[in-house]
Amino acid sequence: MLTPVKVALLSDCYLPRLGGIEVQVHDLARHLTRAGHEVVAFTATREPGQRRNELEIIDGIPVHRLAIPMPHGLPINPLAPPTLRRLLRAGQFDVAHVHMGVVAPFSMDCARVALDLDLPTAVTWHSLHARMEAPIRLAGYVARWAKSGAALSAVSGVAAAPVMSLAGLQHKVAILPNGIDTQQWAPLPRRPKSPDEPVRIVSAMRLMGRKRPLELLDIVHEARRQVPDVDVRLEVLGDGPLRGKVESKVRRLRAQNWFSAPGRMTRMQVQERYRLSDIYIAPAELEAFGIAALEARTTGLPIVAPRKSGVSEFVEHRVNGLLAGDDAGMSDALVRLLTDVSMREKMIAHNTSVLPKESWPSVVQMVEAEYERAIEQMNER
Repeated sequence: MLTPVKVALLSDCYLPRLGGIEVQVHDLARHLTRAGHEVVAFTATREPGQRRNELEIIDGIPVHRLAIPMPHGLPINPLAPPTLRRLLRAGQFDVAHVHMGVVAPFSMDCARVALDLDLPTAVTWHSLHARMEAPIRLAGYVARWAKSGAALSAVSGVAAAPVMSLAGLQHKVAILPNGIDTQQWAPLPRRPKSPDEPVRIVSAMRLMGRKRPLELLDIVHEARRQVPDVDVRLEVLGDGPLRGKVESKVRRLRAQNWFSAPGRMTRMQVQERYRLSDIYIAPAELEAFGIAALEARTTGLPIVAPRKSGVSEFVEHRVNGLLAGDDAGMSDALVRLLTDVSMREKMIAHNTSVLPKESWPSVVQMVEAEYERAIEQMNER
């Protein structure tokens, strides 16, 4: 076990913004603190009404907001590095942990500043690069960080592969999955389902292009066409900029009687929706991990997802879900689960009885190992 250390968690995005990285970084801070470490967060996410750099305490975690007013509240601050350098030097941190999205200017500055200070630095990617890989390779900063001794990691094997290519195959890229509170998402009692009840498919996502809500409608529409005798319903939890287009497509498909999108919900409300559902579908292909799918799997639901997404990290084909090669394959997977009640019930029983390996205590141990690696690599420079 790692001796307690003082950790700087650095991320463009943080609470009160809500999203995968924001929530994960905050939850990591809380669980590291419970494990005996001292944690301070740094972010460019601005609080409403904030006029200058501010220190805030959230759930016992000090959060430095190195933010300036930006259009649409974008977490960008090109003026942050001098202040960040001063705070990191004065804080006498043992390790810095930088959290990267696809394009993360503040986090990029954080990695550069931390390494310039010879501070042991771990860098974790939470997103897939997709079309950004060529310009990132041209910029060369991933390779520079690796050569400077940073311990590189990503939330899944899918996300790690391009990072390894960018860093150079001689540099290790560890897998550092997102964590889940298995007690909070523990399966709730499920009442017996009568044969004449609808089969409910659920998904949770931000309604945006990368999450593919429009394609999801086509996938479920095709599955319904193949099983006309089954009453299939789809509910999408979440909101976002594509809501208008989703509603237009619902009208074109005449899906008003089988589709619903109640908007953003609390964790407790989402869990209750999962308890009332039968199948979870994660249609996004550019998904580095898929925390919503992991939450659904932990509550007991079988998962349908693309084989090339990060969801494949915790879904074993035909054991706790079905993985598909394309949208037609996902429609076929839904048809299989809609018609093969025995398979569906076996997957629910497996997911209900077998906890995922991504529980927070396990993830904290993996994070501590990355911190040890970062310290060792910095000492070897």
